[in-house]
Amino acid sequence: MGRLTAVGVGLTVLLSLTACTPAASDAAGQNYVSGDGTVTEFDELDRGEPIDFAGTTDLGETTSSDDYRGTVVVVNFWYASCPPCRKEAPDLQALNDEFANDDVQFLGVNLRDGADTSLTFAKKFGISYPSIVDTDGQVALAFTGIASPAAVPTTVVLDRTGRPASRIVGLLDKSTLRALIQTALDEGAQ
Repeated sequence: MGRLTAVGVGLTVLLSLTACTPAASDAAGQNYVSGDGTVTEFDELDRGEPIDFAGTTDLGETTSSDDYRGTVVVVNFWYASCPPCRKEAPDLQALNDEFANDDVQFLGVNLRDGADTSLTFAKKFGISYPSIVDTDGQVALAFTGIASPAAVPTTVVLDRTGRPASRIVGLLDKSTLRALIQTALDEGAQ
């Protein structure tokens, strides 16, 4: 029964993240659920346990949270037809480049698309970091709780131990994300 409950919760999370709603739409009439760019920073004492996740990237490589321990990780939940996801993609890549020589890694989590669509998006926007194909919602499920990806896009900054340091729900502001990443980096340097 526990496994069925977990699968049910995972599907509910995935459907709520990727469901169409008349609340917002792009110029082409595609509906999407998007946040308002709300930023939340989590006090170190309130972050809870590290987030454990595993999945397969759009290149067919297996990855997990263990691969990222010891670094600050920027996890971006997205899908290709999401208008704000397309809009913020260049900023994410620019920040990925900017922090390339620091202990920061970027990871996409594609909530809707198969590997081919995810790779096409990466090529179009020049994205060099990997994306997990999470059409079954298992990675999103791992983030439920304090760092739930409440809308698409959602960007979560994990500290060096894998705990959520901050979250942006909706279209991100490049300078804000830069500051959140730097804050997480500075914590580890103390």
